[in-house]
Amino acid sequence: MADDSKSLQTLLTTTDYRPPEGFAAFPTAIHHASTVLFRNVAALRARHWQDKTSYTYGLHGTPTTFTLEARLAEIEGGRHCLLAPSGLAAIAMIDLALLAAGDDLMVPDNVYNPNRELANWLQKDFGITARFYDPLVGEGIAELIRPNTKLIWTEAPGSVSMEVPDIPAICRAAKARGVPVALDNTWAAGLAFRAFDHGVDIVMQALTKYHSGGSDVLMGAVITADQALHRRIEMAHMRLGMGVSADDTYLVLRGLPTMKLRFDAHDAAARKVAAWLKARPEIAKVLHPAFDDCPGHAIWRRDFTGAGGLFSVLFHPQYAEEQTDSFIDSLKLFKIGYSWGGANSLAVPYRMASMRSRWDEAGQLVRLNIGLEDPDDLIADIAQALHSLA
Repeated sequence: MADDSKSLQTLLTTTDYRPPEGFAAFPTAIHHASTVLFRNVAALRARHWQDKTSYTYGLHGTPTTFTLEARLAEIEGGRHCLLAPSGLAAIAMIDLALLAAGDDLMVPDNVYNPNRELANWLQKDFGITARFYDPLVGEGIAELIRPNTKLIWTEAPGSVSMEVPDIPAICRAAKARGVPVALDNTWAAGLAFRAFDHGVDIVMQALTKYHSGGSDVLMGAVITADQALHRRIEMAHMRLGMGVSADDTYLVLRGLPTMKLRFDAHDAAARKVAAWLKARPEIAKVLHPAFDDCPGHAIWRRDFTGAGGLFSVLFHPQYAEEQTDSFIDSLKLFKIGYSWGGANSLAVPYRMASMRSRWDEAGQLVRLNIGLEDPDDLIADIAQALHSLA
């Protein structure tokens, strides 16, 4: 019944209706909110934004985002999680939480290129030293750590050139000097590499990839096990105003139940396609961590349980960039685009000399994301595109 004491505008703005208790369903409810309501002034003053047992403002969390954070922490084996609008936003949040002018940052030379660009920017404009180390340095990183080194980034493997670093060795050296280690664990999705079990302090995930699985979401996550470290990053999260959409959060939550099934399917198909490419005369090298000639393969075999769908190939040096570009343009099932972890296969060429401090490999590099199409169809597509090389 309409409340005749209220104007139509007020009725459009407010309601006394409350849905009945007792509704339950598998999907997490989507809570859209900027303003969070308090029962009274005492409740407002009693709550604190860092307390995950209550709500203060939409930017600091709703039941929807709290649920995703808790589930991601469980999947990775951590205790705390913070969401960011993208993987790069999550990387920036970690850097700005732990670094200040005069500090030293160490980054592997095969790092995700936007992470490299961010490190260069921190060095150019913020007085932070950024140094790029050999990703296969292992325990030798101990000799590179300086008294002012405050953060070491790792990526396992490098998401273009695919070297697999010895994460436990790097973590042991860093821990001896009190330096936290952050890992971009997106390639393994938190499924094929248990970062905290191997000594990592901070895990970054680009949820854009396997967690979503639909090529339709941008989101990142920072996961930690240590409370004090989490608090430092949480302060940066607040000060930077990092927020994510409830709808996007729901899409990631919706993808979680099928993530391992999809990851394993990507893995099996990628290995089949990679094995076929390895026998092709046009291909000089297949850069796939599960193959014994990929740099760091022995470490992958020791520490990883899977490989997902992302790998790269090096064409024989006789093929010029124009020819390999023509190969990519000739693909029909493979589309041209960045990212991975979605249902559709992708191909991207990289100019490695411009991305690395040192790159000794000859030949054009092409990275392939193997999607969920039939791998025999993908092989047939590659086979017809290879004819363009002639």
